[in-house]
Amino acid sequence: MHTPQAVCPDKTIWLLGTNPYTFNIEWRSTRTEIKHWSELFFGVKAIFLSSDSREHYRHMIIRLQPGYSIPPLRTNQF
Repeated sequence: MHTPQAVCPDKTIWLLGTNPYTFNIEWRSTRTEIKHWSELFFGVKAIFLSSDSREHYRHMIIRLQPGYSIPPLRTNQF
């Protein structure tokens, strides 16, 4: 399974009040797998998952229970 890539489209900015996080994931991944891995990896509880299939990946929106958040993923910039 590939590492998910966080994205921030206009829809995500509009939904910020509902505690959503968006990821581009491998298109073969299931909602159950994504929920399990996001809860395990980030230590959060997901209450809603929505996906949109693209050509080579799926765009996933995960809404978390109140009180949970995912810290920003850091990248090394040179």
